[in-house]
Amino acid sequence: MNADRPPPLALALGWAGVLPFVGCAALALVGPEAWRAPAAQALLAYGATIVAFLGGLHWGFAMRGPGPAEPARLAWGVLPSLLAWPALLLPPAAGLALLAGALALCYAVDHRAYPRLGLAAWLGLRRGLSAVAIASCAAVALAGAGA
Repeated sequence: MNADRPPPLALALGWAGVLPFVGCAALALVGPEAWRAPAAQALLAYGATIVAFLGGLHWGFAMRGPGPAEPARLAWGVLPSLLAWPALLLPPAAGLALLAGALALCYAVDHRAYPRLGLAAWLGLRRGLSAVAIASCAAVALAGAGA
């Protein structure tokens, strides 16, 4: 593995993981009228899943150390799920706005945490994936699609 970037499989799978963001956003914004609301709802569900996953990574980071887990890392590991869950209970536009903010917050935390964890090489991938996910959620939220 090149120490300057993640392995090719991680790059491919990471970018494949943003396809539901892009596809659902496109359908919610310009798809057939009958597909727009379900696409916005699907984007909301997928986005909430990813936000929860991003928090869960930090539990994995905490568990890998030889000593006691850092309380702040464990607490952060739960917070994204606590943001994503209520987003599912809101109308899609409001929920997607919340998820766009949560995704940005997750990236900001990871931008600070990854170098300390020896994962700085993954930040380029995280930045790109986060930008697509945030843009997808924000575009649909701003358009009020699926409301």
